[in-house]
Amino acid sequence: MEARRSRRKGEGPPGEILQRSTGPLERHPLPRLILLNKPYGVLCAFTDSRGRRTLADFVPVRGVYPAGRLDLDSEGLVLLTDTGWLQVQISDPAHKLPKVYWVQVEGEPEASAIERLEQGILLRDGVTRPVTARVIEPPALWPRDPPIRVRRAIPTTWLSLTLFEGRKRQVRHMTAALGHPTLRLVRVAVGGWELGDLRPGEWNEVAAPGRPSGASRGASVL
Repeated sequence: MEARRSRRKGEGPPGEILQRSTGPLERHPLPRLILLNKPYGVLCAFTDSRGRRTLADFVPVRGVYPAGRLDLDSEGLVLLTDTGWLQVQISDPAHKLPKVYWVQVEGEPEASAIERLEQGILLRDGVTRPVTARVIEPPALWPRDPPIRVRRAIPTTWLSLTLFEGRKRQVRHMTAALGHPTLRLVRVAVGGWELGDLRPGEWNEVAAPGRPSGASRGASVL
């Protein structure tokens, strides 16, 4: 059986077979795993009743669904799979996969604010788990469309945050609680998978891990 080949947006027609077999036809012989750089303003779903852009505008692959979510106004790495146990392994906080975000915030957080992030912050839904937080140099990212709103009199700072849970809009709520609203948020890694050099809207198919012995035998998320 030939190896599955990677594809990016614009390469090959929608529905092109990415795995070919010289033997009897098999249905999903291996889990599929796709890494996508979700652009700003794209809904992390394949359909939308309000006519907004969705994952279907960028990933012409049937039967895959996002493992976890990324807000409409956030950018970066989204993992998609067609296999139920792999979706759970990636998205369920019980498995504690680290998720790394580069976050541009308003103002210049003091060391005490970074310590609060690392120790956990009290939000409306409880105290957050400790995170790994540090100030970083402005990363070499693509320009956001539309650009962020910057106030000339107020500087901005980039942070690298590593989270082990995934509450709704958690990063934004955490930085707001410190008095430093999030201006831009880009997810760059989930577990051992990294965004790498994918541009907004580009995707790549990679080898999926083997199923852990304790994982459910559910074969598909369909």
